[in-house]
Amino acid sequence: MLIAGNWKMHTDVGSAVELAREIAGDIGNPAPVKVAVCPPAVNLSEVARAVNETALRIGAQNMFFEEHGAFTGEIAPTMLTAVGCRYVILGHSERRQYFGEMDETVNRKARKAVEHGLVPIVCVGEHLKEREAGHAVDVVTRQVRAALAGVIVARPDDLVVAYEPVWAIGTGRTASPDQAQEMHAHIRVLLRDQFGGAVGGAIEILYGGSMKPGNAAELLGQKDVDGGLIGGASLNADSFVSIVEAAKNAV
Repeated sequence: MLIAGNWKMHTDVGSAVELAREIAGDIGNPAPVKVAVCPPAVNLSEVARAVNETALRIGAQNMFFEEHGAFTGEIAPTMLTAVGCRYVILGHSERRQYFGEMDETVNRKARKAVEHGLVPIVCVGEHLKEREAGHAVDVVTRQVRAALAGVIVARPDDLVVAYEPVWAIGTGRTASPDQAQEMHAHIRVLLRDQFGGAVGGAIEILYGGSMKPGNAAELLGQKDVDGGLIGGASLNADSFVSIVEAAKNAV
């Protein structure tokens, strides 16, 4: 399993380092669960340095699909690997909503991330209107196929997919365990179709819709839920570590 914290636009350098150190100390050696945090880009270098000798892994919240060039404000994959990033979140619903990211853009980023040895956490998920209209499966199918077109992975660890029902992000609402499992199982079929049974069957599919200590155990107990992409609860070390413990118990 993988538990990854998305800190979004929270923390300054000092508080980011403090939070990362607290989490790293509390999780100790979390095997067989992998644990990562994704601080704001300006804090990545200091956070990575602070937890370098620990089991806590570092990820970024976004990246561009070129190594260098006249792309003001963007961050290259090589910049992320240089500061010690292992993961990068791509296609988060907030990137799609506020910055106009499309499936094709996410695909270009995912292919470039894999090319440079970064593990993309590719986010997919439907809006409430789409679910209520019965289109949730169609929406997620389109997003998965478009975002992963041409992506080549040799091992399951080279890619992560996160299902984040948009209606459950930051709203306090959560997909029921059955709803989560149903969509994760569908994504599993899509991954097997593209990458083959061995690889596609073992790629981690995270749930990313308001997972917290109170519901983590039930969600993580589902067959095809392989971890969580945690938002608000990842900003509190005790809450985040509780979710890590739930993941360890679910393995």
